[in-house]
Amino acid sequence: MHDMMKGSRTARRVREAIIEMALLGCGLLSIVVTLAIALVLIVGTVQFFTLHNGEAMAFESIWDRVAYFFVGTDWTAAFAGAVYGILPLLEGTLLVAAVAGLIALPIGLMTAIYLSEYAPPRVRSFAKPTLELLAGIPTVVYGFFAITVVTPYFLVPLFGESIGNPNNVLSGGIVVGIMIIPMVASLSEDSLRAVPRSLRDGAIALGANKFETSVKVVLPAALSGVTASFLLAVSRAVGETMAVALACGDTANWTWPPNPAEAAATMTSFIVRIAKGDVQHGTTDFNSLFAVACFLFFITLSMNILAQKVLRRYRQVYQ
Repeated sequence: MHDMMKGSRTARRVREAIIEMALLGCGLLSIVVTLAIALVLIVGTVQFFTLHNGEAMAFESIWDRVAYFFVGTDWTAAFAGAVYGILPLLEGTLLVAAVAGLIALPIGLMTAIYLSEYAPPRVRSFAKPTLELLAGIPTVVYGFFAITVVTPYFLVPLFGESIGNPNNVLSGGIVVGIMIIPMVASLSEDSLRAVPRSLRDGAIALGANKFETSVKVVLPAALSGVTASFLLAVSRAVGETMAVALACGDTANWTWPPNPAEAAATMTSFIVRIAKGDVQHGTTDFNSLFAVACFLFFITLSMNILAQKVLRRYRQVYQ
C-alpha cells in the first residue's frame, strides 16, 4: 500500500511538472514571437533608411531620409521620385482614432454604467453577450458597411455635397468606433462591477441617489480600469486595418487643419497596399513597409504600456 501511494504521488508530481513546463513554454512562446516580429521590423527599417533599391546610401542621404521621414508632409511611395514623409499617414491614422474615440468612449462608458448599475440580471445576461457579438464581425464587413451605408445614407445628407467620395476618414472613424464599443463597454463594466457593494451602500445611506452613486462614487473608484479600457480601445483603433483600408482609401493627404471629410491613407492601409505583392521585394518602396510598421508597432506598444501603468498606478485594492 505504501509503495502504491508513493508511486501515485510520484506520478502526480511528474504530471504537474509537465503541465508547469507546458504553461511556461506557452508563455515564453508569446515573448519569442513578439521579439521575432520586432526584430523583423527593425531589420527592414534599417534597410529602408540605409539602402536605396538595394544599394548602400551615403551618410548625408541616410540623414536626409531619416529627417524627412519624421517631418515630411509628402508620402509618394510607388511613384517616380518618391519621398517618404510619415506625417500624412500619421494624420490619417490619428484622425480615424479620434473619430472612433469620440463615438466609442462615451457610448461604451454609458453602456457599462447601465449594465453594471441599472440593468436587471436577466437583461445583463442577454445584453452583454449580444453587445460583444460586434467584436466577432469580420472587419472587412465594417469596411463595406462604411462605403455602402454610412457615407451615402448618413454623411452625405448631413453634409450636403461636401462628401461625394465614399472613401473618407469620417465614415472610417464611425465604423471603427462601432467596432471598439464592445471593448470599452466590457472592460469598463468589469471594472465597475469590481467596486465593492459597501461603497454603493454607504453612498446611498448618506443620501445619494442611484445616479449620484454611480457617477460620483462607483466611477471614480473604477477610474483606473475605465481609463485602461479607453487606452486599449484607442490602440485597437490605431491598429485597425481592413475596415480603414476600405473606408478611408489609400490616398496619402496632408491637410491642415485636418479634414475628416476627405479620403486619407492610414499607416495600416498603406501596409495593406504594399503587402499585396505589387511592389518588388528589396526595393525602397517595399522596405518602407517595415519603417511604417515599426512606427505603428511603437505607437501601439506605447499605448498598451501606458494602459498597464495607469492600471497599476491608480488601481484601488479593496479588502
